[in-house]
Amino acid sequence: MAIADSDESLSLYFDSIRKIPLVSRQEESILAGKIAKGDKKALKRLVEGNLRLVVRIAKSMWTPPHSLLDLIQEGNIGLVKAAERFDAGKNVKFSTYAVWWIRQAISRSLVNTGRQIRLPHRKEDALRRINAIQMRKSLEISRAPTGKELASEMGCSESEVSAILHMGDQPVALEQAGEDELSILEVYEDWRYNPEREIEKASIAWESTWLLSTLSAREREVVSRRFGLGSGREQSLKAVGSVVGCSAETVRHIEKKALQSLWQAAASVGLTA
Repeated sequence: MAIADSDESLSLYFDSIRKIPLVSRQEESILAGKIAKGDKKALKRLVEGNLRLVVRIAKSMWTPPHSLLDLIQEGNIGLVKAAERFDAGKNVKFSTYAVWWIRQAISRSLVNTGRQIRLPHRKEDALRRINAIQMRKSLEISRAPTGKELASEMGCSESEVSAILHMGDQPVALEQAGEDELSILEVYEDWRYNPEREIEKASIAWESTWLLSTLSAREREVVSRRFGLGSGREQSLKAVGSVVGCSAETVRHIEKKALQSLWQAAASVGLTA
């Protein structure tokens, strides 16, 4: 598709979705109930009423040479998944719930677009889960987890974990010289920067921020200080209590409740390993 054709298609698409009325909080609750009973019209209404949300997210994540229109289409797939799974009884706005699914779909597209070998969704999900476990375990034990520890968390063998991690590597023909007749060493050094892996890391960081946003301000404060999120320095129950104004035992209860809430939020969007 030529650039002019792409711009024209985007313009027509933007014009069409502007005409669709937004979905109110009360209406989305009613629609969610109908969707749970298999109402396709309700699903269509909830999705179409939130198409502008996909555009905003896709624009914020778009970088050349990726196609913005393609990212929007991928985001729309994530939006449909969110609409099918949304539970209004959780007392969360649909847009808040849907943003994770939309970003996940777009992130997956960005990663796979840059791969010479496209990964199946199951393998891609396994790779994302391992990366998420690596980040969580690093916070818990203050070091990089071993292959054995990752395998234990994933419920598989070390060799399987190793194989999945290597799927994220890009194949490189070291014997093939480029336009500038690069040596094998120069090609190898250039390979150290992997943009696809950087996208994956950014996606995991965003997912962590999103999960924390589901907590109350007090719970976020406690979890952030207890696990050293942002500062890298973990604080004791007593130290956190002196900041938030409660006893160490109360901090422990808040932390326990917050971690349970994080697990439930992660499970609701398929982030649990």
